[in-house]
Amino acid sequence: MESILPLAYILIFPGFLFLAVYGLYLQWVDRKLCAVMQNRMGPPWIQPYADFIKLLAKEVIVPDAATNKTMFRVLPFFAMAAVMTALISIPVWTPAALFSFQGDMVVVIYLLTIPTVTFFLAGWSSSSPYSTVGSMRVLTQLFAYEVPLMLSLIGPAILAGTWNISEISAFFAAHPALIPAQLLGFLAALVALQGKLERMPFDIPHAKNEIVGGQFTEYSGRLFGFFCLAVDMELVVGAALVNAVFLGGSLGFAGAAGLAVFLGKTLFITFLLALLKVLMARIRIEQMINFCWKYLAPVAMAQVAFDIFLKYRIG
Repeated sequence: MESILPLAYILIFPGFLFLAVYGLYLQWVDRKLCAVMQNRMGPPWIQPYADFIKLLAKEVIVPDAATNKTMFRVLPFFAMAAVMTALISIPVWTPAALFSFQGDMVVVIYLLTIPTVTFFLAGWSSSSPYSTVGSMRVLTQLFAYEVPLMLSLIGPAILAGTWNISEISAFFAAHPALIPAQLLGFLAALVALQGKLERMPFDIPHAKNEIVGGQFTEYSGRLFGFFCLAVDMELVVGAALVNAVFLGGSLGFAGAAGLAVFLGKTLFITFLLALLKVLMARIRIEQMINFCWKYLAPVAMAQVAFDIFLKYRIG
């Protein structure tokens, strides 16, 4: 039994099966919200699942010009593994994560960087001009949003006096009056997360009217399906991280009540991301870099300075 339980955590809940099912559901929620905001019908709830199953049945074609065919095939699985591992250190249905330690927030941020690196390697190893351009844009965006994202997460960590995600979540659950004081950092984290997920207006790496499918142009079949699934799973983990750091996580609840709070808050964060997606048009890569360094990073830094002051006042 002791050996089965960790396996169930990895494969079923809160591991692969939960992340896959809920990630595809959030994809549908995002698409449906965007459709409603644009006065369209949107897809039925089953559409993301049907699309994924269809991709599993499609033929996988590896380009002859691919520099490393083995790497071309395994990269989607590395992306999914990194996202699944990150969730282990984030509270889901209990106030504490499954695997919690001091400094786990830094590890989670590092793990969420790995999928972006696999996107770059996927495009670069394809040896397609469209994929190459997309992969370079992926790497360029990484240096734009990663610093504001890290800065936005530092403020709550300073205020809570810990780099442990579970302890930060417990701190804000115990002091809910301090949650509104994190508004600037919360907004900066949302915008940076939008960039990490390569969503409008930061979908520059795979702009279909410019570079076809960007870094994924040469991917097909189940490999493309697993890459898309990794992005959907990353949306879940990114929303869970923002919830734990800024919104108090499960607010002290556990079990079914804690899971209900988690689902409600991640749906709320998905709504905000969908709203940002609808309100903005795609920007150019240099505009994104300028925005992140000139505006987003200073906003996140202002939150850090305010939290230092608040920590000093609280004592």
